[in-house]
Amino acid sequence: MGWFWAEATTTQKPVRPHGLPRGDASPPPECSMHRSSPNASTPFPPQKSSQPPPDGSSCPIASTTAPPSSSPTPSSSLSKLNPLNYMPSSISHSRASNQSIILPTSRTTSSIPRGDAESNWEYPSPQQMYNAMLRKGYDNTPEDAVESMVAVHNFLNEGAWAEIEGWEARFSRGLSYGWKACQNGEAGFVQEKFKETEQPRLARFMGRPGDVTPKARMLGVLGMVWPSQFASEPPFDRHDWYVRRTLPDGQTREVRYVIDYYSGPPEPTGEPVFYLDVRPAVDRPSAAAERMVRWGCDVWHRASGAQIREQQ
Repeated sequence: MGWFWAEATTTQKPVRPHGLPRGDASPPPECSMHRSSPNASTPFPPQKSSQPPPDGSSCPIASTTAPPSSSPTPSSSLSKLNPLNYMPSSISHSRASNQSIILPTSRTTSSIPRGDAESNWEYPSPQQMYNAMLRKGYDNTPEDAVESMVAVHNFLNEGAWAEIEGWEARFSRGLSYGWKACQNGEAGFVQEKFKETEQPRLARFMGRPGDVTPKARMLGVLGMVWPSQFASEPPFDRHDWYVRRTLPDGQTREVRYVIDYYSGPPEPTGEPVFYLDVRPAVDRPSAAAERMVRWGCDVWHRASGAQIREQQ
């Protein structure tokens, strides 16, 4: 999940990715989303800059006063990473030297608008995914599983964005508007009725598989105490997505969303099952209020019997 490439924009019409594959489509343990990145301790995200993202060989901070140097300056590890997704800036479509099968090089355009351009994020091709994993040190990835991994990643990213759109439709116009949108609970919410002022856009994101969220930690403890009510299995991945929200007055605000990815028992047909817990990060008072309003309104709506009365 979270594998987007920030390269040249494309004019390809955005499409929803194909459905979740069947059978052995669940990501294998060798997939990087199951493991902490070797560079997970490097500070992130980089500070915003008005300069375009650096390429794979340039320094992210350009100096206008430093004298010219006759010797080349070695580039740092950070300079080789794209600040939008903390991935290598350019991954080749070329076949790896030790690769035994041919992987597709075509890419899929997501339905997720980019924050830095009037276009949508693109998912990597299976060949790019494989090259990226080799570059990050995951050289034991089975080549015949890469296409399924890409399909699962795309599927989950689309699901995560749909959840974020639901939050934005409720609260992009403020808490009072969100209160009205949430009064009928989750089942009674009509997203077409409560439209956001402007389509939210994904500005940047980062994977943090080694950082367990407080909510996931609490659910894990509850799962050990009440295993019949709560699952004790921790999330296999965690992402932070930074979304550009347009306020009613036309100003924009960057809202951070936290996403925990859980896997569940497979369907009888063999299809893998995933659960996404998507919510605003509690790094501002209004985000905490948004979570309380949405949760509280749904609990009250169901506990008061309003749903039953509406059906009568």
